[in-house]
Amino acid sequence: MKKSFYDLNYSDLEAVIKQNNLNQSVAGILFNWHYKKKESIQCRDNISKSSLAFFEKHFDFSLPEIDTVQESSKDRTVKFLFKLKDKHKVETVLIPFNNKYSICLSSQVGCAMNCSFCFTGEQGLKRNLTTSEMVGQFLQAWRWLASNRPGEERILNIVFMGQGEPLHNFDGVKKACEIFLSQRGTSIGVQKITVSTAGYIPGLKRWLQEVPGVNLALSLHSPFTEKRNELIPINKKYPLAEVLTYIDAIPLQKKQFITYEYILIKGLNDTADDAKKLGALLAGKRAYINLIPFNAFPGSRYESPDLNEVENFKAILDTFRIPTLIRGTKGDDVLAACGQLNSKNSANSL
Repeated sequence: MKKSFYDLNYSDLEAVIKQNNLNQSVAGILFNWHYKKKESIQCRDNISKSSLAFFEKHFDFSLPEIDTVQESSKDRTVKFLFKLKDKHKVETVLIPFNNKYSICLSSQVGCAMNCSFCFTGEQGLKRNLTTSEMVGQFLQAWRWLASNRPGEERILNIVFMGQGEPLHNFDGVKKACEIFLSQRGTSIGVQKITVSTAGYIPGLKRWLQEVPGVNLALSLHSPFTEKRNELIPINKKYPLAEVLTYIDAIPLQKKQFITYEYILIKGLNDTADDAKKLGALLAGKRAYINLIPFNAFPGSRYESPDLNEVENFKAILDTFRIPTLIRGTKGDDVLAACGQLNSKNSANSL
C-alpha cells in the first residue's frame, strides 16, 4: 500500500530523497507544487523521469473526497463532509470574514471526550485522522473556493476546533502544523494556527517542547468543578487546576494570549457567580476569553441564554480587565457552528 505524500513534512521528504539517491532539489519542487500552487496533478516540470517514476510508484497523491457541501444562506459559511478511504466521514468548516476565511479542521473521526454540549461527542471515537487527512481538508477546501468563489481563496487562519480532541491525536496534528508552517509549504504564520483542547494533559505535557509558537485554546466552560465535570467529563481525570498549571508554563510571544473558550448555557453556567469566579480564575493571566452562546443540535438538553444575559456576563468579566469577545454564531442553519459537527448525522441535516 502506497504511503500518502501528504503525510510527509519537509524533513521527511528530504530523508526519502536522500535515502533513494534522488536529486535534492526535488523536495522543494514538490512542496512548492502541492502546497503553494495547490495543484491536484503531479508536477512534471524540472523533475527527472526517474524521480517522477519513483514517487508515482511509492506515493499516493490523492486527497479526501468531498462528499457533500452545504452553504449557509445567512453568512456564506461552508460546511464540507469528507469521505475517507475507509468510508468514515468527517466535517470541515470554512468561516468567512472580510473576503477571507478561517478553516476549522477535524482531527479525529468522532471524539472520546464525550463533552455534553458537543454533538460530536455523541459519535464516540472511531479513530485518529492521519496527517494527510487533516492537510487534505485544507487543500480540498482551498480548491473548492478557487472553483466556486474565485478570488476568495484566502484561508488565513487554521483552527483545530472541528471533530475530535486534537491533543489526543498529538503526533498527527503536530506534523500537520509543521506542514502548514513550512515556508516551502503553505507558509501559514505561526500565530495564525490555533489548537484547541478540552484539557488533555498527556498532550499538554508534550506541548511545551514540541509545538512552539502555535496558539492554544482551552475549552473551559465552567470554573466550578461540578459543572465542568458535567460539561467536560475528562475534568474528573484531569482537573482544571492541574490543566492550568501546564498552560501557565507555556511561554508566549509578544501580544500572544491563551484563548479560553466559554460556552454559555442558559441556567447552568451563565450566572453572575459563574462570571465572577471565571474572572477571578483568569485575572492577571495572558488570557483572552471567547464567550460562545450555546448552539443547539438535535436532541440537546441545553438552551442558549438571552443576549442580555450574555452581555451581562461579559460586563462582569470586563471589570477584571480580561479581553473578552462575544463570538457571533455562523453557519448554524447548516449545523456548522461551534459544537454542532457530527458526521454520523450529516445526512439528517441536509
